[in-house]
Amino acid sequence: MSNTLSAFLDAMAACQPTAPAFIDRERPVSFGQISDESRRLATGLKKLGVEPGDRVALWLPNIPAWVASLFACARLGAIAVAVNTRFKSGEIADIVGRSGARALIFWPGFKQIDFSGILEAADPAALERVENYIVYREDESPLPGHLRGRPVYDYQKIAGSLPLQQDRATADSGCVIFTTSGTTKAPKFVLHRHAAILQHARDVATGFGFSAPDTVVLPSVPFCGVAGFCQVMATLSAGRPLVTTPAFDAAESAALIRRYGVTHTVALGDMAASLLASASGEGHPFPSLRMCGFAVFSPNQAAIVAEAEAKGVPLLGLYGSSEVQALFARQPFSLPAQERIQGGGHPFSSEAVVRVRDPDSGRLLPPRASGELELRGPSRMLEYYGNPEATAEALTADGFFRSGDLGFLTEDGRFVYQNRMGDVLRLAGFLVSPVEIEGFLKEHPTVADAQVVGVEINGAPRAAAFVIPAAEAAFDEAALIAFCRRRMANYKVPGRIFPIDDFPVTPSANGNKIQKTKLRQMAQERVGQ
Repeated sequence: MSNTLSAFLDAMAACQPTAPAFIDRERPVSFGQISDESRRLATGLKKLGVEPGDRVALWLPNIPAWVASLFACARLGAIAVAVNTRFKSGEIADIVGRSGARALIFWPGFKQIDFSGILEAADPAALERVENYIVYREDESPLPGHLRGRPVYDYQKIAGSLPLQQDRATADSGCVIFTTSGTTKAPKFVLHRHAAILQHARDVATGFGFSAPDTVVLPSVPFCGVAGFCQVMATLSAGRPLVTTPAFDAAESAALIRRYGVTHTVALGDMAASLLASASGEGHPFPSLRMCGFAVFSPNQAAIVAEAEAKGVPLLGLYGSSEVQALFARQPFSLPAQERIQGGGHPFSSEAVVRVRDPDSGRLLPPRASGELELRGPSRMLEYYGNPEATAEALTADGFFRSGDLGFLTEDGRFVYQNRMGDVLRLAGFLVSPVEIEGFLKEHPTVADAQVVGVEINGAPRAAAFVIPAAEAAFDEAALIAFCRRRMANYKVPGRIFPIDDFPVTPSANGNKIQKTKLRQMAQERVGQ
């Protein structure tokens, strides 16, 4: 069995050279074509001086060239750095600069965004190690001779080199870096090795039944994020086709699901709601769909469950992170819908272990007791690249990853994710999930949505809430506090409740995420006033 990405692709191309790996905007791209393009691109990158261990930044949308570039880097023993196409000059300077990328591959004309201008606006010192810029094009747009004083090369010409026969990959060498979207100011670089990527891809493919001959997967989320990446790798490992578009569009995705009989997709956050909205008025709009992976990034997104059930769209809760890869676990289909969409479930790998530790006492907790989730399995990261201190802090002596997530085990061997530990409230000596308080608030007819954070009021830790009032409803803080006091323990009752039009969010590769840190700052400022 192949244990490097390059050997895996060679084996797939030899086994089924003409089978479609992608249907990219209705254009089939075979396993043989992807293998050939990656080998040719590897030759071109090698001529540009890319060596084992070097980093190559991939600033591309969901196109086959992203995957060909990944495998080209893998063959050279280089490391692909996944860069979000939404990033602007400050983020590019940070990610590309700190990773020390020697080359950057990008598509200047994608969505009419001025990617070249973004690069020109970045801090010159941060990009000084980039020696070559490689431009992907799908038209005859002019190619600049230089960018930031460095040469610019045509992707298609580089991919026209002779195929590279040499393979510098090893099972335990790093092959891809993802950036975290956690609470630290500077994202950490999560490095994964070849063998871990492939083993996890096979585990996911088996767990989802991708080997079925009618399997067709639509990866809605970006390849640059670990969720999109893991869908791609699992599907390729099963030898099944991916139906792709450069960026998610709900109406287009809905049409593709119907046209190609898509069986599996992952629609994180508000993507699922957008898909359903694109098929409004239809009873069962996607009869081929057997699974729609789902993750809730804001409370209002859970409201679509009933509509999805009525329309026959099988939402399934997932769990993952950059450090243990996306699709680490999934909930069983046998659960009731509201439980089935919770993050967590059974790990895909039979070798994976999940335990829960009390953050104060350090003791391991029994089922139903909430604490920090610790995870171990073959999908775990190699390290935080260039940050041994953070790596040592994140990993236990026996190899578990300290997730920073609050959750609990269940009696049937699953686990349930609740929220980030940084969002957990310690009230009157008890750990309290803000989701619980938010749920009570949303039961009030004047509340459309709610977010709860921790603040200090008169020197004591208290909950504070932000609520989006329901349409045409009057906001009454005293009435809401009284409502909460009747329905929950006094220590959980918010000390203050503030109205807000919309919650502040951060766009990420996997969807918009509510900025809890910003809400905490806002709440503390208002309490102080």
